[in-house]
Amino acid sequence: MSAFHWLNEQFSFFGLPVYWSDFLGNILALATVWLALRRSLVAWPVQILGSVFLLIASLNVDLGGNAARQVVIIVSASWGWATWKRNREQEGTINVRWANWSERAVLIAAMVLGTIAFAALLKWRDASFYPGAPMWMVSADAWIFVGSILAMYSQARRYIEFWFVWLAVDLVGVPLAVHSELYFSGIVYSIFFVMVVIGIRDWASRSKPQEIASPLEPAVLVESREETTR
Repeated sequence: MSAFHWLNEQFSFFGLPVYWSDFLGNILALATVWLALRRSLVAWPVQILGSVFLLIASLNVDLGGNAARQVVIIVSASWGWATWKRNREQEGTINVRWANWSERAVLIAAMVLGTIAFAALLKWRDASFYPGAPMWMVSADAWIFVGSILAMYSQARRYIEFWFVWLAVDLVGVPLAVHSELYFSGIVYSIFFVMVVIGIRDWASRSKPQEIASPLEPAVLVESREETTR
């Protein structure tokens, strides 16, 4: 492990102390988002490698919840990689779509109830940040953990909503990263916001709006398209 000791060393990034593991992990995370926007299979192995670096960074600053999140992402990315590969072999491309309203309801319920349950578990075990950490910090940790799982699931299922889930995770991740002195992560999360908006618009343009109503446009417009195609 001594050969990788440099990953836990810091360098100055525009005056901010940044860990090499945090820096490299987030550079690969940005690359992952760009590749996902292009619906490239390479997004998955890049995400796995980036999560390995971010796992090292999280352990270095005692962020147990975030470290567990990276492990889940690595496992989920492996499944997502296989799922996308199978989809491309069967259909010749990576097709994306809006989730239907039942699927959206399940995602929202899982996000809320999963966060509550996991936050309670973290608080009970004193496993988030430090013993006696305030509930808002524990809940933020749980929100990011659960949201990451749901985002990975949604991405593997090729739901356009996966971008919205990542957006919800990033909105909490920015202040949490800054609070934990992972400053480069905070900067990258801010860049993610712009990329997520681009991703939503790009994937939405590639979907089949006549099949499933988009939450970004009136259902009556979708219905009119259906009438036109009949």
